[in-house]
Amino acid sequence: MDDEEISIGYFQQDGSTAHTSHASMAEIQSFTGDRVISKGLWLPHSPDLTPPDYFLWGYLKGRVYQNKPRTIDALKVNITEEIQAVTADVLARTFQNMARRFQSYLDANGGHFQYML
Repeated sequence: MDDEEISIGYFQQDGSTAHTSHASMAEIQSFTGDRVISKGLWLPHSPDLTPPDYFLWGYLKGRVYQNKPRTIDALKVNITEEIQAVTADVLARTFQNMARRFQSYLDANGGHFQYML
């Protein structure tokens, strides 16, 4: 991967206090520059418009804990296996849903819209 490929992406924060401290932000910005999506850019309680927020984490959590892992190693194995098992079809449907969410957000002029699409 060359520098041009890297520069087209953005780094998205989850808003955790530890992740958005001055020291953490300085480190992140040292390799992402101004391509960071973090606190202060979105309103608190803004709609979840990214697949990790509205789908992926809940989907994976349900699958990872399905067999009730009892050790950290078992949990790590489950996480790895479940991430690798996400199919192209699941991702395609996720991004179709994301497009509907964006359109709802635009139709509401950035205001509230139906939570479940």
